[in-house]
Amino acid sequence: MIPGPTPVPEKVLQALGRHPIGHRSKDFQDLMEITTKNLQWLHQTKNDVLTITGSGTAAMEAGMISTLSKGDKVICGENGKFGQRWVKVAKEFGLEVIKVEAEWGKPLDPENFKTILEKDDTKEIKAVILTHSETSTGVINDLETISSHIRNHKKALSIIDCVTSIGACNVPVDDWELDVVASGSQKGYMIPPGLSFVSMSKKAWQASENSNLPKFYLNLKSYKKSLLSNSNPYTPAVNLVFALDESLKMMKDEGLDKIFKRHERHKLAVSEAAKTLNLKLFADENHLSPAVTAIQIKDIDAEQFRKNIKNKYDILLAGGQDHLKGKIFRVGHLGYINDRDIITVIAAIGNTLVEQNIVSTDTAGKALKIASCHL
Repeated sequence: MIPGPTPVPEKVLQALGRHPIGHRSKDFQDLMEITTKNLQWLHQTKNDVLTITGSGTAAMEAGMISTLSKGDKVICGENGKFGQRWVKVAKEFGLEVIKVEAEWGKPLDPENFKTILEKDDTKEIKAVILTHSETSTGVINDLETISSHIRNHKKALSIIDCVTSIGACNVPVDDWELDVVASGSQKGYMIPPGLSFVSMSKKAWQASENSNLPKFYLNLKSYKKSLLSNSNPYTPAVNLVFALDESLKMMKDEGLDKIFKRHERHKLAVSEAAKTLNLKLFADENHLSPAVTAIQIKDIDAEQFRKNIKNKYDILLAGGQDHLKGKIFRVGHLGYINDRDIITVIAAIGNTLVEQNIVSTDTAGKALKIASCHL
């Protein structure tokens, strides 16, 4: 029950175990054609969606270095570990970074982006880079509003980390006119780590013509060229593409609306149960991520609490990162998670609190009833 790697369905594991095929074969090209179309369905876009063998960080870096140039001015949203990472990556490549910050646990304020973009009369700002669902804190940022301010600027690209939001909540790439959208396989896609995906708009491709940042393996122009023949510029993780094909078929069978509603139910069940257990939600309650719920726990160390649950119930929860280590634990409810999983983890959390004399048995039972009301 962590926000990645997430559980993998049996069908997907079976697909993963197939014998590899040649990545230059007609069979693999047919497979790439199908998965690419289904990736466009998931992203709700007619744009190119490229598949890279690498993590979500590879996808984000590829999007940045394929569209920007050294010295370009960019806005980076930072309200957690991953927003912080993109600031580091941007600076590593010599970009001039304007930070829009919020306290960890709070959402980025869209008005801050609007103010900076509106003052940019000379159109020096080339991109806005941010994380949609900030996994480290359980916060989801208001991407729809922020993207509207980026569009009004006309010049700036949106480069968005949707690693834990694609496949968990509505990210209509074309409707919001998002330019670069990155995601990773071990989250909502329900397959093991190793693949990442980048959606690229026409505006992003236009920007790529002037990009001068160093790149080779992550040069998205190479992936676009290969996609014309349903191929990949380098040796891809063939068996992960088998798994991707199966997981995307499962997602299409369920349907986007049902997928999003399922994640919303699970978010509400976990967050309301936590409050009933007298635990405090770390994230702003109006901006809770559908992928992960971050929970504060007083009086005892959150790392020890996680260890107790792992030892007794064989359930793995995520810990806090950096200064939040030992202060929060995080419950992932992303991807191949069902109602039974949610009830089980809430029961384990409640029972552990009872065993440590933090809550009563009645309170733990009430938390289960509250969770059930949302499932």
